[in-house]
Amino acid sequence: MPALSPAAAWAVLLVAGVCEIAWAIGLKYTEGFTRLVPSAWTLAAMGASVILLAWALKTLPVGTAYAVWTGIGAVGTALLGMALSNESREVARLVSIGLIVAGILGLKLVTK
Repeated sequence: MPALSPAAAWAVLLVAGVCEIAWAIGLKYTEGFTRLVPSAWTLAAMGASVILLAWALKTLPVGTAYAVWTGIGAVGTALLGMALSNESREVARLVSIGLIVAGILGLKLVTK
């Protein structure tokens, strides 16, 4: 895969983060990888997430890209957990998620 422009690398990193959310949520539906279709989708999302991260890393600094990738995954998974699994929506949890978002935005703003 060729190196990307910075804007394209950030877009690829965003998609990689969305794939991370997909596999993290998908794990719950695999029932220990005993269900074929959810397991296949989860494994595909895992592979896509890592491959896209690796591609973005050809342009972006590893520390920044990895932190943003895991941050997107953490925020998205937490929000979907609230929406799909009725997980806690207490204020402290929402504030903590907001702090992760602030960190992601901060890293984006200071990385060229």
